[in-house]
Amino acid sequence: GAFMQIEQYRDSLLLLMVSIAAVNDLTTRRLPPRLLFAGLAGALVLHGLSVDPGAALLSALGGMLLGLAIFLPFYLVRGMAAGDVKMMAVVGFFTGPAEAFQIVVLTWCAGGVMALLLVVLRSRVRAALVNIGHVLFGLFVPGTKVSDTAHVQSVGSMPYGLAIAFGTIVVLVTHYGRARSW
Repeated sequence: GAFMQIEQYRDSLLLLMVSIAAVNDLTTRRLPPRLLFAGLAGALVLHGLSVDPGAALLSALGGMLLGLAIFLPFYLVRGMAAGDVKMMAVVGFFTGPAEAFQIVVLTWCAGGVMALLLVVLRSRVRAALVNIGHVLFGLFVPGTKVSDTAHVQSVGSMPYGLAIAFGTIVVLVTHYGRARSW
């Protein structure tokens, strides 16, 4: 019925948003706040039109809080950009907590693979090993200050928007394959 369509509109909007975000992240290395805000507004409207708007909004807030709770610590230790955290929060707002958690797990998997690829592609394996060497040296050799080792170049920032998009698309596609074959 009409309510089934609402869910499909919501998933389509989410797919569109994460796809644009992924392309933006790859090409410009940023996630446009306006895109995320537009997605959030669209999700809000569609939740409001669902069978049980109250339950839908509660689930959406739960998903948003879950995304924030898991990714915020990474932002605070500079392992992730603010845009990535906001994007995961908006994705969670679309999906609710259960699917948001699946997306987070897949994002980590995709992010891990991407991080490895980046290290290899940028042929910074040596730099990474030197980094590890410095850190281990600093841990096991007393008197080495962390600041002595801090000048080694970092392994480079990650387009996490792409990883989140990947996780989102996989969860939505498997969701359709399972629950919506009728």
